[in-house]
Amino acid sequence: MGIDFGKQTVLVTGASAGIGAEFARQLAARGSSLVLVARRKDRLEELAEALREAHGVTVHVVAADLAQPGIGERLAREVAGFGVTSVINNAGFGNYGPFHEEEPERLRQEVAVDVNAVVEISRAFIESLRANGDGFLVNVASVAAYQASPWMSVYGATKAFVVSFTEGLWVESRGTGLRVMALSPGATRTEFFEVAGSEEMAGRLPMQTAGEVVATALRALDRRVTPPTVIPGRMNRTLAFASRHLASRALNARVVGRMAQRR
Repeated sequence: MGIDFGKQTVLVTGASAGIGAEFARQLAARGSSLVLVARRKDRLEELAEALREAHGVTVHVVAADLAQPGIGERLAREVAGFGVTSVINNAGFGNYGPFHEEEPERLRQEVAVDVNAVVEISRAFIESLRANGDGFLVNVASVAAYQASPWMSVYGATKAFVVSFTEGLWVESRGTGLRVMALSPGATRTEFFEVAGSEEMAGRLPMQTAGEVVATALRALDRRVTPPTVIPGRMNRTLAFASRHLASRALNARVVGRMAQRR
């Protein structure tokens, strides 16, 4: 039996742009109420108003810095009256460059958003999601999780954590009615590469649109049994499989490193 999206109130982090904003659009089109979370309140308000007008859904906006400690509990308190039934941990960013040259504070923020916030928000909401019994928890990872990511080593490691963490929760949540899934997109046309400072690398990669990524995720959630991990795009699935099964870890690291290195 599929999800009745019209009965869901979905909290989406990183909803001001890219995949997060696209989740908001496609969920609103299916009748879901939304709680949109990001730092840029002006963008959230603009998106919220557009979704209310287009689909007649309820949309709440919460401006928050997910790099701050204790974000999960603070966010849960702030949205306590909104009746959240599902969560999409989409917020995240990467840094591009040699690790030994990266700013330590920027790396701390990267781990805080990509790992700590995912864990804290999942923990803050999962008991109520399980009790509700018909929603979902989606943690957005990346195909970078499936091999070393030279010049983006911290980012790849954070996404490997997200996949492993989410697959563990998938097992723990079986039989509760809560659907748990990691979404591992490949290169996607969003602000990601601009923020990371890796526009040159982006130009060498096959790209999906955010719409394609989100449509794949929602189809997977709507299956009778939701898979623990979904990788949008045939090429991305092939590369992830090859990285895990067809080549040594050393070879994978060298190949990805050559692809990612600035020319």
